Amino acid sequence: MNDLFTLATLAKLGLLIAAVGAFSSTVFLLMALVAAVRFRRTAKAWQHAVHTCPREKLPPVTILKPVYGSEPNLLENLGSFFRQDYPNYEIVFGCRSADDPALDAVNRLAARYPKVAVRVVISGHPTWPNAKVYSLSKMIASSKNNYFVISDSDINVKPEFLRNVIVPLLEPKNGLVTCMYQGVPAGDFWSKLEALGMSVELASGVITANMLEGMRFALGAVMAVRRDALEKIGGIGETKDYYSDDFVLGNLVAEKANLKVVLSHYTQVGHVLTAQTFERTFGTQLRWMQSTRYSRPKGHLGSGLTFSTPFGVLGLICAGALHYWPLGVAFCAWGYLNRVAQAIAIGWGVIGDRRALTGALVYPLRDLLGFAVWTTSYLGGDSFTWRGELYRFTPGGRIVPATRNMEVSRAEGA
Repeated sequence: MNDLFTLATLAKLGLLIAAVGAFSSTVFLLMALVAAVRFRRTAKAWQHAVHTCPREKLPPVTILKPVYGSEPNLLENLGSFFRQDYPNYEIVFGCRSADDPALDAVNRLAARYPKVAVRVVISGHPTWPNAKVYSLSKMIASSKNNYFVISDSDINVKPEFLRNVIVPLLEPKNGLVTCMYQGVPAGDFWSKLEALGMSVELASGVITANMLEGMRFALGAVMAVRRDALEKIGGIGETKDYYSDDFVLGNLVAEKANLKVVLSHYTQVGHVLTAQTFERTFGTQLRWMQSTRYSRPKGHLGSGLTFSTPFGVLGLICAGALHYWPLGVAFCAWGYLNRVAQAIAIGWGVIGDRRALTGALVYPLRDLLGFAVWTTSYLGGDSFTWRGELYRFTPGGRIVPATRNMEVSRAEGA
């Protein structure tokens, strides 16, 4: 009797949690839908501004591309930046050493597109915790231009990309422009799920945050920034201690430089994924979740209530244990349909990713995986591997290299 009473009590408690989760995830979906309408309305105004901006008013731009090692699709991803329909731009590539395999792709592209100005900056051994930011500091110092576009090596763009992200920066009140992006999967199942998360889950959170409090962060795939904005925050080096240097850069531009961070209307940016195992997919997402947990602990905790499918499954199990099967099926069905609607409305309706439309029926599985990663972020340690090196998270989101001799590095940089 006591065991039955305990099980029934637990089932009722679980049903209550499922009800709270169903309510909170529904509220989040409604907010995301409102934010989607708002975003599309704003996007039309920016599209008009881009189309009516004379080419002679477009300033010289430096595209900053940190590279590290060879990777699938590198030639095509980098090549998309050589094909920009823009009057005056250069591409600066940065890497640690002159024998980096990525430079083979750079040299081939430079020969293929001789009209595009290309430079390579060898940064040497990084003396800052974030090696990419260290390289960026050297690259920025090598340029005389006042407009920069920072982009990762696994990003693929269309020819009109550069024009679309630079025009908003012509307004003095805007200091940084950042873009949402579409996940571009390889042929495997796990990269398809991760790509769906980029097009749907990430975009939902970004447009909702932008609606509620304005942009106070940036997305690292693409960041367009003016030199004066960087100078006002003390330089790109202010982000050197963080894994989420993109978030910190946007936050500093908004708070310290008192300039506006603009969420770009342009969504035709592809984050190109490679075929990967479940373990690698889970590990990559866990690293980002851990970063969020340390840098924005309250927001990370609250994000647990934005998931839907896990609460639907919990409702099915607990209602079934109490023999309320119709209620359980209703919980599960709503949790599932909630995420299908999100995938269609945000992934396809906002981001324009057709894969989100065709993959809407399996997106709830991505929601389950995301919840598992979120839960694990509280169970795991503070260490992670990045670019072949071991790091450790510390409070506030700062990182400490565990396999790099920072004392030697500091001496080299002195």
